[in-house]
Amino acid sequence: MKLPDLHDLELAGVHAWKGDAHALTAAATAAKLRFHAADFRNAGTKAELLAALAKGLALPDHFGNNWDALADSVEDEAWLGSHGCVIALSHSGAFRKAHGVDWTTLEDILAEASDYWRERHKPFWVFVS
Repeated sequence: MKLPDLHDLELAGVHAWKGDAHALTAAATAAKLRFHAADFRNAGTKAELLAALAKGLALPDHFGNNWDALADSVEDEAWLGSHGCVIALSHSGAFRKAHGVDWTTLEDILAEASDYWRERHKPFWVFVS
């Protein structure tokens, strides 16, 4: 799967990804964007999903392990960095299937964060596999 131009703010957002995570890492590095990856292979509950996000996204120690805290964290400039970021979410299928409402909430938070950063001229990409 071909990656979009990571500098194109209009395309930034939440996207399905079927390619290699190494390609995402390399593209983020080339675009001077921070890269984070969260693996949901062992996430069977909302709490486990939030824990995987906290670890993979290197969220601050004071992260409150709830949706509001996640929304606040991904819209924090200190967390984002000066140029923007790329996030890879892997092994999401089982969680999405078992917890559709929670998955929709997560996607909404990430899409809103992308819109927030677009208004500030910083790319915020999320690739879900």
